Amino acid sequence: MKYTNTAGILKDRLQTSRIVADGAFGTYYAKIYDTNTVPETANTDASDRVERIHREYIEAGADIIRTNTFASNTVSLSKDFEIVKDNIRAAVNIARRAVSGTNALIAADIGPIPAQSMFERDRVIAEYVDICKVFRELGVDIFVFETFSNLDEIEQAIETVGKNCFVITQFAINQFGYSNAGLSARKLVCEAGRNPYIDACGFNCGVGPGHMKRLVQDLIYRNDKYFTVLPNAGYPQVVSGRMVYEDNNAAYFAEIMSDMADDGADILGGCCGTTPEYIRKMAAKVKEKPHRDRLVNVSEAELSKSIVDAAFYSGKEGKKLIAVELAPPADTDDDKLMDAAFLLKNSGVDVLTFPDSPSGRTRADSILMAEKVSRETGMCVMPHICCRDKNAIAMRSQLLGAHINNIDNYLVITGDPIPSMVRSSVKSVFNFDSVGLMNIISDMNQDQFANRPAVYGGAINQGRANFNVELSRVKKKMAAGATFFMTQPVFSDEDIRRLRQIKEETGARILCGIMPLVSIRNARFMKNEMTGINVTDEILARYRDDMTKEEGEQTGIEIARQIIEKTSDFVDGYYFSFPFNRVHMLAKILMK
Repeated sequence: MKYTNTAGILKDRLQTSRIVADGAFGTYYAKIYDTNTVPETANTDASDRVERIHREYIEAGADIIRTNTFASNTVSLSKDFEIVKDNIRAAVNIARRAVSGTNALIAADIGPIPAQSMFERDRVIAEYVDICKVFRELGVDIFVFETFSNLDEIEQAIETVGKNCFVITQFAINQFGYSNAGLSARKLVCEAGRNPYIDACGFNCGVGPGHMKRLVQDLIYRNDKYFTVLPNAGYPQVVSGRMVYEDNNAAYFAEIMSDMADDGADILGGCCGTTPEYIRKMAAKVKEKPHRDRLVNVSEAELSKSIVDAAFYSGKEGKKLIAVELAPPADTDDDKLMDAAFLLKNSGVDVLTFPDSPSGRTRADSILMAEKVSRETGMCVMPHICCRDKNAIAMRSQLLGAHINNIDNYLVITGDPIPSMVRSSVKSVFNFDSVGLMNIISDMNQDQFANRPAVYGGAINQGRANFNVELSRVKKKMAAGATFFMTQPVFSDEDIRRLRQIKEETGARILCGIMPLVSIRNARFMKNEMTGINVTDEILARYRDDMTKEEGEQTGIEIARQIIEKTSDFVDGYYFSFPFNRVHMLAKILMK
């Protein structure tokens, strides 16, 4: 069957006029029919209800209606994707009946697929692609990806749709202008602007019209994409356990939307709480506005002219950088750590690093520990930050507090999982991985930290079974703004070979991990119980059960020196982690 090129029609209309989109489907459906089922089930069970709502929005003045498929996925609707496909087919057929005899266009509506953790990311990405393929097979060529917190999971789907379609991406932000992924409205618009497959971008859901106007009015001309605004009717109230929107502010909604049309918004509609009455009042005001050509008059945010370079490696070109890890205590006794820090104060160490509860076991907070060491010793400090325990709100709050306390260097890691024996009572967060957190910091560097940007790096696990995956991760982290890398402890020639290859292919600033093992027991533990650290049998054979403490340390020192010698021609420095904070060994290792 040959389908009309609606994407081309929409592009032509946008050249001369603003486009009115429909309003909310889900909240309006629930209000009319008072059902506890997701409205998408009505596509197959009560198609007349769906068609009625579409027609109401068209009669109210909507130029585009979105298919009733926001939650048509294997998490919200059915685990069987064949059922999802049938649901999408039914939704498209209903929409086509509704627009028959009118000038309204149909857009495929795709919402976020709920995921329990970032570890489901690959499955979710693949499903977005599959959903888009179903719509394309049905001849739909206008796509609305809405209520997303970033582009990460839908970029592949957007590329699959291709340039012959019209793609709209809409992000959900809170009253402070940030998405659930922790990215600012400005950052989201800039990212969408760089994607060649996106035709229009903007915001829906999360906030009412007043907040949306304040948050986005200076973003409308930041790139050459058409700009969309589809705010909620306002903010809901909880009534008898249900979220209920008042429906008496349609006139106010229309006034604010008219203002946003004056600001330059190209596609205007409504999200949660809006009804055909909202769209009717809005259309009456918006469609009378004269059209204005889009002129990009704001470049992507520049940093302030006066920028403080707080990097621990700043001004040390040609010097082998030295980082030393100090493990925060598992209790309140920090005497040993502070003793170690003072011992290292005049040792030529460039930065002290502090792990963030490694192996998912509670230790003193890495940022607070780093702040105390910095305050009392004056040394440059670098807390590790992992993504296991905090969501984007907590991460941003923590970073703001750290910045206030003059902490500017971070090692950003995804983080170890929580031990299995406590998972029933302690839950991981993992809203994003290390690359996602790097994007958040990069965003903050352009806003809150513009005068003194945070400096961050990533970890390299050179022992990963699939080396190409690790190499790809390094490249992604560099693209996200990582300016240095610290590796897992190196113990073998194969580890060294892999690091050399990473250096050659990426040019990354690499601090080679050095862990001077101090006894046979220490070596066996690291070999058998610490994932990602490859203690070889050859290394193990250099220790004996009857070694004295001094002999064990001396063996660790000798191995460390040999690794340094083998890597000195290509690494930029060394990252030392001493068992039991035995930092006195550093001087002997570096002794010439």
